[in-house]
Amino acid sequence: MLNCSAGIDAPDTSSYLGTGGLQSNGGRGGTGGTGTGGTGGTGGTSIAQTGGTMSTSSGGSSSGGESAKGGAAPSGGRAATGGFATGAAAGASASGGRGAGGASTGGSASGGRGAGGASTGGSANGGRGAGGASTGGSANGGRGAGGASNAGSGGQGTSGSGGAATVDCNATMPTGGTQHSGNSQGGSNNLAWQIWSNQGTGTLMTFSTPAFSAAWNNSGDYLGRLGFEWGNGGKTYDQYGTITAGFTFKKTGSGGGFSYIGIYGWSTNPCVEWYIVDDSFGSMPFTPYNSGQKGSPTMIDGENYKFYSNGTNGTGGSRCNASSWTQFWSIRQKARQCGTITISDHFKGWDAAGMKLGTLLEAKILVETGGGSGSVDFAVANLQKTQ
Repeated sequence: MLNCSAGIDAPDTSSYLGTGGLQSNGGRGGTGGTGTGGTGGTGGTSIAQTGGTMSTSSGGSSSGGESAKGGAAPSGGRAATGGFATGAAAGASASGGRGAGGASTGGSASGGRGAGGASTGGSANGGRGAGGASTGGSANGGRGAGGASNAGSGGQGTSGSGGAATVDCNATMPTGGTQHSGNSQGGSNNLAWQIWSNQGTGTLMTFSTPAFSAAWNNSGDYLGRLGFEWGNGGKTYDQYGTITAGFTFKKTGSGGGFSYIGIYGWSTNPCVEWYIVDDSFGSMPFTPYNSGQKGSPTMIDGENYKFYSNGTNGTGGSRCNASSWTQFWSIRQKARQCGTITISDHFKGWDAAGMKLGTLLEAKILVETGGGSGSVDFAVANLQKTQ
């Protein structure tokens, strides 16, 4: 399947489907709570504020599309059949919540989702970019009337719009899943799944919540993934707002000659197969086979990533129906098994480095291995879009 040099992981040069269909991926961000300031004492100046309100974002939706025309897979390669033809459906909204704010005399702290503490006559409003006007004091984005107060600022949001989701790194696997085998796909919104291998056996367990379990046994090249499938109805990355992935996982066994755990997808016009790799069964970091570094190391989500690009012709065609295409890579310099990946920041970094994506076909949390026998259990595998 993949060639690799000694000590160096090789890139996946595979494809999964022919022309993908369309799929809805709507979702609505949460709305933060508000707080109301108190009043001053008798004869004094009333000091009150109205907390900022978190903005909401609405996810887009697309109508169902045609599945790709079937065709036989080349020997040893990936099938060029299939494609999502699932109609649009509204995505689940991220729920809002009030921040934990402590109020002192004449002041209040109102939630965005950040935890803020208020000083006298002041306020703290949570949520990134949430501004609110106060009376007798000022908050982020607002100016008080009648005098300045000591205003605190809220912290980063924990879910919905305005901030990256906080992931429970101690989350446990859900129950009641459905097991899939063979080369198959299904699901909708951010629960679109796909499993593929070119030999041996492999399975994928999916659930009604954003989680999955991938397992393989000498599968040659095995892939299991879960997330958004847009197919040919996709848009450019900047039209989706901010795309993030919250994850936590545990791995067992081995991943063969190469392995990637992170985010995966394709774009068309130009045809690009792309990876964001946060962990591997092998050593981290690594340099993708036959690739060249692009730009400088870039800090994203608290750690440096190195960008790479290479050309490939794969073994079974691409999702773009092209015989050769480009691969983009973001390789985290320190492995991790829990956190948030701000996928859109990688797209922006690639763009700045001259690595141009086209229309997005998909964005999914990925497990890919080049042999071995093992499993990865994602207790959280949650992709979100916020405007």
